[in-house]
Parts: sequence; structure tokens; C-alpha cells
Amino acid sequence: MKISEQWLREWVDPALSTGELAQQITMAGLEVDAIEPVAGRFSGVVVAEVISAEQHPNADKLRLCTVETGSGTVQIVCGAPNARAGLKAPLAQIGAVLPGDFKIKKAKLRGVESQGMLCAEQELGISEASAGLMELPADAPVGTDLREYLGLDDCLIEIGLTPNRADCLGIAGIAREVGLLNELPVTPVACEPVPASIDDSLPLRIDAPERCPRYMGRVLRGVDISRPSPLWLQEKLRRCGLRSIDAVVDVTNYVLLELGQPMHAFDLDKLQGGIIVRTAQAGESLALLDGQTVELQADTLVIADHEGPLAMAGIMGGEASSVGAGTRNLFLESAFFSPDLLAGKARGYGLHTDSSHRFERGVDFELQAVALERATRLLLDIVGGEAGPVTEAVDRTQLPARPPVALRRARIPRLLGFELADADVERILGGLGMGLTATAEGWSCTVPSWRFDIAIEADLLEELARVYGYNRLPVTAIHADLAMPAKPEARLSLRHLRRHLAARGYREAITYSFVEPRLQELFDPEVTPVALSNPISADMAVMRSSLLPGLASAVLRNSNRQQGRVRLFESGLRFVPGPEGSGLAGLRQIPTLALMVSGQRFAESWSAATAAVDYFDLKGDLESLLGLGRAAAEFGFRAAERPALHPGQTAELTRNGQVVGVIGALHPSVLTALDLAAPVLACELDLAAVLEGELPHFAELSRFPEVRRDLAVVVDESVAAAALMDDVRAAAGAYLRELRLFDVYQGKGIDPKRKSLAFGLTFRDQSRTLSDDMVNDAMEQVIDSLGKNYNAELRN
Repeated sequence: MKISEQWLREWVDPALSTGELAQQITMAGLEVDAIEPVAGRFSGVVVAEVISAEQHPNADKLRLCTVETGSGTVQIVCGAPNARAGLKAPLAQIGAVLPGDFKIKKAKLRGVESQGMLCAEQELGISEASAGLMELPADAPVGTDLREYLGLDDCLIEIGLTPNRADCLGIAGIAREVGLLNELPVTPVACEPVPASIDDSLPLRIDAPERCPRYMGRVLRGVDISRPSPLWLQEKLRRCGLRSIDAVVDVTNYVLLELGQPMHAFDLDKLQGGIIVRTAQAGESLALLDGQTVELQADTLVIADHEGPLAMAGIMGGEASSVGAGTRNLFLESAFFSPDLLAGKARGYGLHTDSSHRFERGVDFELQAVALERATRLLLDIVGGEAGPVTEAVDRTQLPARPPVALRRARIPRLLGFELADADVERILGGLGMGLTATAEGWSCTVPSWRFDIAIEADLLEELARVYGYNRLPVTAIHADLAMPAKPEARLSLRHLRRHLAARGYREAITYSFVEPRLQELFDPEVTPVALSNPISADMAVMRSSLLPGLASAVLRNSNRQQGRVRLFESGLRFVPGPEGSGLAGLRQIPTLALMVSGQRFAESWSAATAAVDYFDLKGDLESLLGLGRAAAEFGFRAAERPALHPGQTAELTRNGQVVGVIGALHPSVLTALDLAAPVLACELDLAAVLEGELPHFAELSRFPEVRRDLAVVVDESVAAAALMDDVRAAAGAYLRELRLFDVYQGKGIDPKRKSLAFGLTFRDQSRTLSDDMVNDAMEQVIDSLGKNYNAELRN
């Protein structure tokens, strides 16, 4: 929000410089984002009047003007299209200095002398308008210094308000804060009731009191819209970022900026019957002031007459009932709309207006009558006319409740860390507009109607700290008896896993916890995800039950940007509906780790063969990860099926027989749906299962040699190598120290329905050298067991 410093000082004028004032406002929690002058630095510019404007004798686009400066007439050559007799405009005289250190000197333009320069707003740094000369009011005093006449020695203070401080979306609110901070009285504008001079009124009816508890209005007849807004009003609007349109719109905008109350004016002659505040009906549409026509949703609150909707309540007026050049009679409205029920409605239509910005955050529900009287007085002074009586429709039971908030004296030092005198507490809270009643423990505080962000004791404590000054709060060291928590050696840290994966060429991805419903169903159709009540967008409408949809989208983005080798991992929560709640009833939040790879096996190099990544590449990375906890032997893989994974290339990861994850290739149908050309391998597992390891322990080194024997067997192609290896370990006896699968063969010399597997078995004893007979006996036991259990035959 931008405010004029001069305008603020009309309400309260502390003895502070602009910088000091901005610093004070910032330290009070209203952060000042920028300070900028309202006009460029210039001097020697006065109000002048064009006496005559003739065609330049030597140029078609130039005019020769005779200009009165207040101390005589001068000749000016001007190319502005609006240069004409009777116009009052800024004149930079000889010796004047314009923004950019541009000095005005005598000059000849096409052979004719020019003794100065008539200026546009852009040339003075006032605005970007440069289509013609800056036109000043007809009553502007000729010869007056322009800076003095327009009050341009002013600064714009831009304040970045947080959503909870809607009470400061007007000069009145900022002035209230500055007055309190400096212990100065605030001088508000006079908003005395305007007595009715005619009896005309319009019937009002509220059909949705929970959305609009209060609606007020009055009739104004005989107005003259052709009268322009006074210069002071136009300047205040301009400095706050609003352009002047006509007197009626200017006045409603002015009250918006001054008091924080949005208002709207209807052309009375375009209304049929009375005003009805209701929700939109099926099939209704409305042509808005910005030119677009919208189909009204059923939950949209509208201001209507007996013929149909006139405006979207609290958002924007309609074109059909708008004030125009021919308007002679007005109906001026001032209302309060419930912020909770109006929030998000403008966004649903792709709109955001000054009115919706304020109503969504909360407008003072006792301000409507004051704003209506203020706007009425301004309009009568500017456009004339007569005012009817104020009419009001109100349901006080639907107005926001203001229950008292208790503040305990003992809580102040406990939560703020310092003692605050009772007088200071009462000064601060009283200055914020709260009613205070002393109690045995402290105070009972009545919250003012303009503060929607104060409801509990902590809010009051925050106000005390904010107004007292965050920079003045005492700094004390924290003292506490802290016990050093035990760090289990058996448990890995997530940081350790991240570093390991990064060392293997993976990059960490962080995706949203919200995913597109179509993508969620593609990966996990068996789960009904939790839908968001107010999603950020249609692509983020449900909570993820798997990390794979987000990673798949990340792989797609990388693939679309010519990344030929993608290695991604992510750790985070997945949200699975279930009986065991964790934070939310009926929702399990499971810490999960997911990996996804695609593209080439190795980075491009002259020394590396070009080959695509496959299942065993990802499986190897996963096995290296499982080995970090020294519990790799507890994990196993077994064939499985998952909806989004290829049925022939998918396995469950188990730990001690319990399923803790899945690994496999994305199903071709999923790749097609995502428009991915290259194969993609994915893995997802419960993070807790990976982090739980075993304590490291020392194993005595053997002084005796190892004996290695190789064994090649032929089995049915359906037999898993892991099953054979489990059988070998069980049959080989206590001397087996290492078992490796080093060859798999199918082809010439082997039955097409069978395959050859070759194992390397390493034997060793800690106390003696093994004899050949002992190793031969162990090998015989292995061969017999494999033959009996898996119909295995030795390969010749």
C-alpha cells in the first residue's frame, strides 16, 4: 500500500524525518518497502497560462505560443497537441533545472526563438504521462511556483502489510499507529452527519445476512458529473497509485484510501425497484465494469435489484448500473461483508480489486455510516445535488462477535521476558482502541471493531511487544538444564543417505505434497487420496499417496530439456488414508524414500560404452544403500506386481519377511501417458526400514588361508538365483564365508527352458587350515541339496 507522507501528517505530525518515520513504522510491524519522491527534482517551474497558440511558420507540428508567466509574457515554441489558448500548464523558465540535471536555456526552433519550455508530467518526473502538456486547473494562480502549488515536496511511503493488518489499509489506520507510537493525538477528518434535504430513499433487503450483515445507502439527486474533482483530491489519488476518472469514482476511491471502507455508487435511474443483497441464481451473468462478462456461480454474493444482479458484492460493480456522463441521480452504498465467506471469491473469477483485497481481510463493521457521511459531504461539495436520508438493513446477530480477551499481568514477564508497568500496558492497549477493565489478575480487554486479528491473550502480548518496540526488548541469555540426547549408533541419519546417493550421481528433488488427481490415479489407483478443500490449482488437488508421481513429473521436465541421464531421489511424507492417524484423523503420514533413474547408464565419455540404464543398475544402487546400516543380509527381493510398474520387472523389497518397499520399471502404459520415450526405473521404500541398522562389531581376522570352489548348475529358467543362494548357504555348513553369483547363461548347449548359474564359494576357518576333504564334503552337501530341492544338474 502506498501512502502520501503529507496526507499522513494531516492526521498526525510527529517531529521525525521521513526516514525516521519509516523506521518507526517498520519496527512497529508495518514494514516499509520503499520511499520515493512524488516528483522529480526540478526548480524554476511556474504555473503559466497560454494566451495564444499559432502555427509555427516553418514547421507543421510546432506551435508558437504566447505565455503569461505572472511577471510578463514570453514566446514558447511547443509541439504538444493540447497547446491552446486559455490552457494553464507548467512552464520551465530560462535557468530552470529539470530532472536529470537538464537546464533550460534560450533556444531557436526552426528559426524562431523559444524562451523556456512548457512541460508534460513525464518531463517533471510526476508520472509517465507524455502525450501532451500537463493541464492545470483553470483557477491555478499564474506565476506560482509549481512545487509549492502542487505540494510536490512530498514522499510516497510504500508499506508491505501482512494479511492480518487490514486495519491499516487506510490513512486512518496508519495515523492511529503513528499517533500511538509517538504519544500524539490524531486529528481525524470531520465526518458529521449530512442532514437529508429530500425524502427520497430506496428499499433495502438482505437475503443472505450471514454474508452481508449490514448494508447502508442513500439517494443523491441533481448531481453534476461534469464537474471535475478538485486538484487536491486528484493529487492524493495519484500519489497513492490511482488515476482520476470522474468525481463520483474519485470520491469513493478517496474514502477507500482515507478510511479503508470500499464503497460503490449506482446510477439511480438505472435501478428497478429496491436493492436486494442475495446469492446468485442459476444461469445469471453480469457484465462488469472492466468489460468482461462472467457467469455467476451459485455461492457468489451479489447486489441486485428487482430485475437482476447489479454488482458482485465486495468485488466489482456492473456496467449496466454504472455512473456515466449522463448520470443525474445516485444511489451511494456502504456495506460490510463477512471476510470468511468472501475470501477467495474474487480469485475464483480471476479478479483482484482494491475492494476485495480489503473485504477479504476484514473491514471495520462499525465504519459504514461514517464512510457514507464522509462520501456524501464530499460529493455534495464537488458535484452538488441533494441528499436523502440514510437507510440501513442490518442483522446484528450476524455481525462479528467481540468477546473480551483476558490479559494476565503475570504472563507479560513470562512470555515477553521483561516487566511492563501497568500504566504502559493501559496506554498501549488503550491507544489501540481497546476498552480496558481491571481484574484481579490483570485486565479484560474489549477488542475494537477494526481488529480482526486479536482473539486470544497471545495476540495482546504481541501488540504490547510490537508497540513497545522490538528493538527495545531486553536481550537475556537463555538458561536451561539440557540433557545431551543419546544418539543410537545403530540408526543411520537421513543426511547420511543423502550424501551416499549424491556420491553415486543422484540429485535430490523436492516436489509438492499435492499432485494432480489423474497422475495420482495412474500410479496408485487402489488408494482414494485425500482431496484438498482449497487447492492451489487443479494440478495440485489431492495429497500424494506415493512419491513416484512427483518424481516422474521431474523426470519428464528434465527429459524435455534435453537431459539424457537423469538420477533423482526424494525423501518426504506420503499420505495414505487408513485407521492409524498421525496428525490427522484417519490419515497415515509415512516417511518415504524414492529413487528414479532414466537415460544412459554412464555419463557421456570416450571411455564408457553407450548403454541405457536397466533394472540391475537401480537394484545395485539400492543394495549399496541398504548396506550402509550393516544389515543388508536382512533384506531380500521377490517378484511382485504393482499397478504402475512392469509386471516382469518388478520386485518387492522385504526385511525379515516384511514388505518395506518396491522396485521396478515403469509400465509402458504409464510411459505413454507421461509422454516419456526412454525407460524409467523407480524404487520406493519406507524410510524407517532403511535407517534402522545394526551396531558395528569387530570380527577377528583369520590367520589361515581361504579356499575357493566354483560351481555351475543348470536349473529351470523360472528358478530365482536368490532361492538357490539361500539353499547353498543352508547346505554349505559353518565354513562358508562368501557366496557370489558370477555368471548367468542361456543359449547354445543349454535346454531352452533351462539356464546355467555359476557361483563362487569361499571357505575359511578361524582356527585351522581347511583340508580338501572338508571342503569336498561341503561341496557334496551343496550339490545334493540343489539337486534334491531344485532339480539342479552340474553343468559339464
